[in-house]
Amino acid sequence: MSKILVIGAGGQLGQCLKTVAERREITQIVFPEEKDANILDETGLKTLLANEKPAFVINCAAYTAVDKAEDEVDLAKAINETGAAYLATACLAIGATLIHVSTDFVFEGNDVKLLKEEDEAKPINVYGLTKLDGEKAVAQLLPNHFIVRTSWLYSEYANNFVKTMLKLGTERDELNIIADQVGTPTYAIDLANAIFDIIASSSTAYGIYHYSNEGVTSWFDFAKAIFDISEASVKVNPIPGSAYPTKATRPAFSVMDKTKIKKTFNIEIPYWRDSLVECISKIKDQ
Repeated sequence: MSKILVIGAGGQLGQCLKTVAERREITQIVFPEEKDANILDETGLKTLLANEKPAFVINCAAYTAVDKAEDEVDLAKAINETGAAYLATACLAIGATLIHVSTDFVFEGNDVKLLKEEDEAKPINVYGLTKLDGEKAVAQLLPNHFIVRTSWLYSEYANNFVKTMLKLGTERDELNIIADQVGTPTYAIDLANAIFDIIASSSTAYGIYHYSNEGVTSWFDFAKAIFDISEASVKVNPIPGSAYPTKATRPAFSVMDKTKIKKTFNIEIPYWRDSLVECISKIKDQ
């Protein structure tokens, strides 16, 4: 496999890429520390890429604090849009292909239908808007790009919904969880495998792709599954989103159509609950 460089290596997806690279015995891969790969350091990024000369760059660096983004607009925009533009320019200078990770939050999510790559992106919060602007910057500046939108990311690494629920399950007997926001959880290990499959394909079918695990669920049902699988005795109550107001509005329905990525790269996508079982097993082994 060609040489790969990962930006945002210390985050959840970066750690999953490292785990999967080891499993797949991918040796031509570099995971620089943040100080050496600052997404906001245009000159530093150009120097790093010029020195390493990767064929592929995977961008996992992102501002993902959805509610805080409503207050930290400039920082979210800098990381998600300006940083993406810096990286795309650095890739162009050395002829590298960029795999840029984006989000289902680029969609409004008001229609109950599977979201296709060509559907209109209409973000309803600052996070989604800055991620969409990042996509546009990458597409405009760099022909050789794959933009991979994902959703509800979790794993045995970093902070995420699954680990939060498992922690709360040891502390509380009862929880209220939103039941009217519907999407698909994505095990970041599965996403990491899909990214390496894209690279291994040597495909030049550049553009936007959707990737999440298969299936559909609500946050309430996701939480119920976490407690069922982990055998935690927690009563979970379904509540409407209006009963738990947040600073940022979330899409009500953001289930993505994965037909394009499956057909283009011959990828088999696991069902969300099967991957959740695997992840919880890994967390218990830690």
